[in-house]
Amino acid sequence: MNLNEWYEKGLNPDLYIESMDKHKDDLLYIYDQFILPEDEAFFEQMREKNLRAIVLTEDWCGDAMLNIPILLKLSEASGIQVRMLLRDQNLELMDQYLTNGKSRSIPIFIFMDEDGNEVAKWGPRATKIQKFVDESLRKLPPKDAEDFKEKSSEVFLFMTKSYRDHPEFWTDVYTSLRETLQ
Repeated sequence: MNLNEWYEKGLNPDLYIESMDKHKDDLLYIYDQFILPEDEAFFEQMREKNLRAIVLTEDWCGDAMLNIPILLKLSEASGIQVRMLLRDQNLELMDQYLTNGKSRSIPIFIFMDEDGNEVAKWGPRATKIQKFVDESLRKLPPKDAEDFKEKSSEVFLFMTKSYRDHPEFWTDVYTSLRETLQ
């Protein structure tokens, strides 16, 4: 399938959000609280490009919970039409966008023009967020440690809460998306 066909297969963002179980409330919280910067020249530039975006995501993903609301705010201001595809049901597309050539990390945002040509790819994290994640994961014991599962649950809960409660992370995501799209 080409990108146009994948896009047509995707869910409208509202339908995707309605179907969420795990991170719906936190995603909506970020969406409601995030205010786009005054960036009208950039928004106009994006409107002129008439872009569309495919989002590879899953409800259980904390990174998607953080990044999707920022993309949706940007899309509203700039006319980017967005469709959501569940990663695990669309591995054929996902495997074309592996992180470091091996990981099915999400979310992945694929931006395309009117003809379905990819013009940019973003994800799964902004650089500053990746540093935060790396620092958080360094605190984990070795994978074979008796308390690894418990400690990793604690770290992921901490990261998810940090994503929700630190608006500077939201700004980092916006800035990273803007840089990718320029």
